[in-house]
Amino acid sequence: MAQTSHTLSRLLASAAAVIALTAGVSAIAAPLDVEKDQLKLGFIKLTDMAPLAIAAEKGFFEDEGLSVTLEPQANWKVLLDRVISGELDGAHMLAGQPLGATIGFGTKAHIVTAFSMDLNGNGITLSNDVWQKMKANVPKGADGKPVHPIKADALKPVIAQYKAEGKPFNMGMVFPVSTHNYELRYWLASGGINPGFYSPTDVSGQIGADALLSVTPPPQMPATLEAGTIYGYSVGEPWNQQAVMKGIGVPVITDTEIWKNNPEKVFGVTDDWAKKNPKTHLAVVKALIRAAQWLDENNNANRAEAVKILAKPEYVGADAKVIANSMTGTFEYEKGDKRDVPDFNVFFRYNATYPFYSDAVWYLTQMRRWGQIAEAKPDAWYDETARKVYKPDVYLQAAKLLVEEGKSKEADFPWKSDGYKPVDNGFIDGIPYDGRKPNDYLAKQPIGLKGDQKVEGGQVVGG
Repeated sequence: MAQTSHTLSRLLASAAAVIALTAGVSAIAAPLDVEKDQLKLGFIKLTDMAPLAIAAEKGFFEDEGLSVTLEPQANWKVLLDRVISGELDGAHMLAGQPLGATIGFGTKAHIVTAFSMDLNGNGITLSNDVWQKMKANVPKGADGKPVHPIKADALKPVIAQYKAEGKPFNMGMVFPVSTHNYELRYWLASGGINPGFYSPTDVSGQIGADALLSVTPPPQMPATLEAGTIYGYSVGEPWNQQAVMKGIGVPVITDTEIWKNNPEKVFGVTDDWAKKNPKTHLAVVKALIRAAQWLDENNNANRAEAVKILAKPEYVGADAKVIANSMTGTFEYEKGDKRDVPDFNVFFRYNATYPFYSDAVWYLTQMRRWGQIAEAKPDAWYDETARKVYKPDVYLQAAKLLVEEGKSKEADFPWKSDGYKPVDNGFIDGIPYDGRKPNDYLAKQPIGLKGDQKVEGGQVVGG
């Protein structure tokens, strides 16, 4: 009897342990008690919206107790306006959009981000005619192919020729506060070409410009180039590779060659939405981190599947071959000149998803450099503004939950970061960038506003 009683006790104890363990796992893995479980999120048809598509397709949103509708938007302005109005809960955004809106350049609204969606992913494409003229100035390698990175110095005499013939040199970019605008400006200025200034009374961005930059929505870039309205453009994929495929233009440089591992898009929500829905915000960030991990894991082993998903009409809707050209670690410049660019699209490695303050500060320096921020600001202002918009604390909360749930590795996150990367020497012009010293960085730029300079009456004035 004693033996039976002892055996029964052991069985009961084992059962209790199993129940307790199961309950513990359930408690850890249970979705957050979200404030809002039905969400509508916006995006533009670009390959870097991939974390949203993957989070939806792979059930990562569902794991967090979220029912998410993804909705393509006509352009970046419409997308931002609909987030501000509450028609969208959040969206795939240009990194400059939350910053521009928060400081009041364009539409004024406090937008925040706790998730950076990717690194790199853009290119600059020129028309076939411009490329042929420029190519004569580009150094060639032993194989007879152009040596990369191709610098804007080679374009400068072509622009001068157009000017002598009385033809304005028009180029397209996707939005005034887009990475594409700032990268195109950076590349041009590094070759001695002035891309023009903004002022409070003239927001064309073409004051004193050698090359005239204007807005063209991403999917319309190839057709606008083909029509001869613009001679080149800066855009994300698949719209550079589309120009190659159609035989209408040549991508001359990728953004990873302009600024190695530059931050690109972010996931943005209004500050008010984030405060009203903190658990929902955390849940979205958790799902997006998992999607980014999936996109990069096992040395990009999932990219072929990602290409098929993105090619669907409800996402990017471009030909899978065009998307694969850049998503699978290669990039085609001139037709047939396909090169390995393994980091052209980065979604998770190199802390790609962490919202660094220094990234925010860089965008602010470019807004100041080209006159979108009209007056000089002290270094402290850049830091304060970055902290208003970028929310690494929310990101790390989400990461901590994923680690506890066994869905992420602790080593994959920068727990001890103060939000600033080390001094960055990855720029095409060799000018180092220290996010803690934005005014010092601006002072080193040969073209652009610095110190107390501002634009008045179509001229740069001040010292």
